[in-house]
Amino acid sequence: MDTTLNDPMVGQVVDGRYRVDARIAVGGMATVYRALDTRLDRVLALKVMHPALAADAGFVERFIREAKSVARLAHPNVVAVFDQGAEGAYVYLAMEYVAGCTLRDVLRERGALQPRAALDIVEPVLAALGAAHRAGFVHRDMKPENVLIGDDGRVKVADFGLVRAVDDVTTSTGAVLGTVSYLAPEQLEDAAAGAGAGVDVYACGVVLYETLTGRKPHGGETPAQVLYQHLNEDVPAPSAAVPGLAPELDALVAAATARDPRTRPRDAVELLALAHATRAALSDAQLDSLPPAARAASGTSGSENRTSVIPRTAPASRDADRVARTSRLDLPPAPPAATGRGGRGGRFRRRRRALAVLAALVAVLIGVGVWYIDSGQFTRVPSLLGQSEQAARKRLSDAGLDARVDRGYSDAFDRGTVMRSDPAPETRVRGSGPVTLTISRGPRIVSVPRLAGLPLADAKAALAKAGLAAGLVTTSFDDGTDRGAVISSDPGAGERVRPGKGVALKVSRGSAIDVPDVTGEDVDDATSDLADAGLKAKVAPARVESSEDAGDVARQSPGEGGQLAEGDTVTLTVSKGPKMVTVPDVTGRSADDARERLEDAGFKVKVKHSFPFIDDTITDQSVDGGDKAPEGSTVTIKTDGL
Repeated sequence: MDTTLNDPMVGQVVDGRYRVDARIAVGGMATVYRALDTRLDRVLALKVMHPALAADAGFVERFIREAKSVARLAHPNVVAVFDQGAEGAYVYLAMEYVAGCTLRDVLRERGALQPRAALDIVEPVLAALGAAHRAGFVHRDMKPENVLIGDDGRVKVADFGLVRAVDDVTTSTGAVLGTVSYLAPEQLEDAAAGAGAGVDVYACGVVLYETLTGRKPHGGETPAQVLYQHLNEDVPAPSAAVPGLAPELDALVAAATARDPRTRPRDAVELLALAHATRAALSDAQLDSLPPAARAASGTSGSENRTSVIPRTAPASRDADRVARTSRLDLPPAPPAATGRGGRGGRFRRRRRALAVLAALVAVLIGVGVWYIDSGQFTRVPSLLGQSEQAARKRLSDAGLDARVDRGYSDAFDRGTVMRSDPAPETRVRGSGPVTLTISRGPRIVSVPRLAGLPLADAKAALAKAGLAAGLVTTSFDDGTDRGAVISSDPGAGERVRPGKGVALKVSRGSAIDVPDVTGEDVDDATSDLADAGLKAKVAPARVESSEDAGDVARQSPGEGGQLAEGDTVTLTVSKGPKMVTVPDVTGRSADDARERLEDAGFKVKVKHSFPFIDDTITDQSVDGGDKAPEGSTVTIKTDGL
């Protein structure tokens, strides 16, 4: 059956550009269509948010901001975001179209996969999530439906951005967004704790379990039963369902699905490293082991696979679940009619008829009220987000509503378009309104204040007052600027930027002082020379062996030629005298051999040839072999003569 026939979106051209050709999938938050970009003649996927969510201006703005951020995730395993827009009741994302199927389709057809195939799918997913985690994004709805497998074998992760934006709304009302079979325990217990990369790590562990076994780790007839198991039971080892699976795969799933997020891998990058190590530890036979014949698709409720809003407080037991959810209650049967001769039965029948008449009267009054509301006394506010002011005014006028205009700044909506309406879209308004339209002025723009010459603290205060932030602070010598004052800023003074932008500051270290060479001096003289140059001296606690005399400066930091500001410190390391080294005996050796042995021992060598020169055999050395001399000192050797 073609499910697109009754979809009003099919055949429409959204935003004058995207022709909707067919419906691909329906989720809890949006519907995905195959569409054609008529400008670029390119097939793409168009994700259109459900109107109930698109009517919330705050949600739309957060959604757009997240979509723009996720569009910067240039990763081969992430479904690319091409465009974003809003037209009337439609808020959409234009995304890369991946011809192929989802991991859910593969699992329905093949059931459990061989470990090699499971890792071949999970590893690219982790690579995509790892890039997102290191960029500060969390997917929050990782499941087989969001893993796309192209006809060319490429694996891509879809639905970045939407989940995070929705969660920003739902957490304030005590609800959590997600798919029950893949929710981490912390998502159910605490909104703040459930905001980290660990929720994606947990979901990937569940996905890996499902690819290895062909079934979810926790099942139940209702979502509440599944949530309870996530909170109170560990994910079982895959080998319990598929005997013969390698214990390394059990360990990988256990690490990813630990109920305590502190014991899981920190993010998908760490889990990917574990997956690679697991693959390396398995033999070809273990990687290619065939699972038992897969069963048909699970008969669990489809509500477990759909992104939905779930009450955050999970039941403590099955009994608690029965009272925590909307249930169908059966009324007790009506009491039997009295059979006695008295008038009690007649009175009961008369009372029952009176109640029936009263109920009918109430029903009539309710019907009249509904008719009154729907008969033109009230008008629903149309969705105007993203429309031009002129188009929005016309739609309100056509609906018989008056328009008032306010203006505000917005990063998400173009200048001159509707960013908010009051009352909100779909709200019923009595009579002719009025409806206040907030028209976007575009992004708020501020000027960078003049900061040159200001002390750093004053410059930061000036930036904060202008709605900006201090960015990277670097230091540089500058003869014309007091130490600690700002030399320049980037962007410069007067440049117009968006609020919140970081402004880099270059701060003066004052005039540069050339560091004098004080090595070889005693500590007191060295300290005095540095003070004359406007610098301070600090003596390192440890002494070192050096060629300098004991008590003299062996080395300094910074050394000669370095530059410091006035009042900066030079660290002095004091010598404890030279290192004494045993001199090798080189008499009777050739001059070249003797030189090499002495230099290898750490000495300098001077050769004296006797006159007249007969041969180069060493007959004498200035320090006898076996004696000790300072390392680096000079040993003189003499050759044979008459």
